[in-house]
Amino acid sequence: MKVNGFSFSAVKAGVRYPDRLDIGLIYCDHSCVTAGVLTTSQVQAAPVVIDEERLKNGQTQAILVNSGCANACTGIKGMEIAQATSRLMSNALNISDDLVLLSSTGVIGEQLNLQAFETNCDALADGLAPDKFEQVARAIMTTDTVMKTAKTTLTIDGRDVEIVGMAKGAGMIMPNMATMLSFVLTDADIHVDALQELLTEGVERTFNRITVDGDTSTNDMVLVMASGAAKNLTIEKSRLSDFQAFKEGLTVVLKDLALQIVRDGEGATKTITVKVSGAKSDEDAEKIARTIANSSLVKTAFFGEDANWGRILAAMGRSGVLFSPDLVDVYFDDVCIAKNGLAVGASAEEAATGVLKEKEFTLSVDLKNGTCSQEMYTCDFSLDYVRINADYRS
Repeated sequence: MKVNGFSFSAVKAGVRYPDRLDIGLIYCDHSCVTAGVLTTSQVQAAPVVIDEERLKNGQTQAILVNSGCANACTGIKGMEIAQATSRLMSNALNISDDLVLLSSTGVIGEQLNLQAFETNCDALADGLAPDKFEQVARAIMTTDTVMKTAKTTLTIDGRDVEIVGMAKGAGMIMPNMATMLSFVLTDADIHVDALQELLTEGVERTFNRITVDGDTSTNDMVLVMASGAAKNLTIEKSRLSDFQAFKEGLTVVLKDLALQIVRDGEGATKTITVKVSGAKSDEDAEKIARTIANSSLVKTAFFGEDANWGRILAAMGRSGVLFSPDLVDVYFDDVCIAKNGLAVGASAEEAATGVLKEKEFTLSVDLKNGTCSQEMYTCDFSLDYVRINADYRS
């Protein structure tokens, strides 16, 4: 993938493991409009703390990212190391230090290997090229089994505008943001306020609707950089048609990346859309959908291909939302397994079990108590999830 105005670089620096790409660089050929949404966790990695301050300017030029070490829970030393990596990179690029955003992912509680950056920042700068997007996408992987990228092209002001993105994440996934990272790049000319608003709204409908294990990382972030190279009239909220068109394109890329994370959930064998309808409010629908999507008992039933709808109602009961259990209908795809809170029968359960054998399906719950609906995206819990996380630091 390529996008006008940006170049990329990645190196095998040995941050934690030998002979794998583990430091990446995204670079715009000029200071450009940038927006970000960061983790809401009270425990924040050093890069998150630094980026939060630098994003206030709405202008950056580079993203320096590493895998293998999260640089979280590392105290004053961790912050000093993060700042040192930023200086090394800004010096190599000959740009102001506050134009560099930092991002890290990997093991929490260990100090970042500064020597890996001292040895490789010049090589990163020298290796920049417009066709190395996928190398950076590979460099940010940890327990991911596949590289995650997405792209869309739209027309704004009569000009083609591209939006491309990459993401990493397979475990410690329930972003609640704004371990997952996503970097989105566009050649659109867009006002920073419009970009920040659209990113915040888009994240709420996509990354904030996925869960693998219900855990929010110390390092979660989504960053968007806009080079303006498409030379369209600047997108602002007052230019409603262009604003809406970009919103739709950005949401396409964010949702694509979010669903790729769920499909690649640690040990996952199935991807499930949890849809709750008939609620009194969107908030009620979202709370119930999130509770179901995070239930370990529901997720293990999905793995076992057991159409145990009682676990679904049990999860709903602790969501904190008032509803009438004797009105609830439950569907797996188009198979109704529970009607008005009661089992439909053996034939329906057999048909629902067939649905659960699929790699992707939808669990629908109708509360019949209103007109609002919301969706969450989740995966099953397998034996491999336990194995991966039990051995994560080994």
